[in-house]
Amino acid sequence: MFTSKFWKGAAERAAKSSAQALLLLWGGDVVFSAWQADWLAAGGVAAGAAVLSLLTSVVSAAGGEPDSPSLVSGTQ
Repeated sequence: MFTSKFWKGAAERAAKSSAQALLLLWGGDVVFSAWQADWLAAGGVAAGAAVLSLLTSVVSAAGGEPDSPSLVSGTQ
């Protein structure tokens, strides 16, 4: 958990989670308008998803492979 490899993987997961949360938020609207979007709420949703993802990665570090933010083993 104390390596750059771990934090790069965790940051990638957090960015993906943020994007997924935004798609969920904006996908619920019938029509998306950038001029009428609630950007403050969107930023809060994205930031919340990123924080939850990072916390999940930190917790997963205890049971997964060293230097990996995942519980799933990379070996097959």
